[in-house]
Amino acid sequence: MNDYPVVVEFERDLAVDRWRPFVNWLLAIPHWIVLYGLNIVSRGIVLVSFFTVLFTKDIPDGLFNFQAMVNRYSLRVSTFVGFMKNEYPPFEFQMDTADPGGDAARYSITKPAEYNRWLPLVKWLLLIPHYIVLVFLLLGAVIVEIIAMFAVLFTGQFPQGLRDYVIGVTRWSNRVSAYFMLLVDEYPPFSLD
Repeated sequence: MNDYPVVVEFERDLAVDRWRPFVNWLLAIPHWIVLYGLNIVSRGIVLVSFFTVLFTKDIPDGLFNFQAMVNRYSLRVSTFVGFMKNEYPPFEFQMDTADPGGDAARYSITKPAEYNRWLPLVKWLLLIPHYIVLVFLLLGAVIVEIIAMFAVLFTGQFPQGLRDYVIGVTRWSNRVSAYFMLLVDEYPPFSLD
């Protein structure tokens, strides 16, 4: 699905310090506090975006770029908390639609030239099938993370297949989130790719 406007990638070797599953969640507490505040602002921007799309068929670039930054920052924190990497995520708040690099987790989004004026009225309804599927995929991701935790503890590596599944679910949920946040009009694919 390389042509979808939301691109989520994770490229890093499989080696992870064996002690990471025990402490990454704890080390990420400052990031969680920042994310909490960013998500409050992000929800307000979704409401503002609803009306700007409804009346102007556009989202101002500053608001769009802020939402992209929040999603990118969240992805970087979640891959750290999920002990897929040793590197501590930077407190980086670059508001670009293209990922500036510097981290194994990358999030980019392409803004449409014009939005469908009436689609924000029904987007939440159109996403119900995705939410049903994502409940089961996320449950599977929790089980995979538990299995991966033991793999990392004993081997020092996050198994490739397990990591691909977690990144695939993350990619899917980020596409659904971008659609819900009114950032894209293209319906998200039912795909982990």
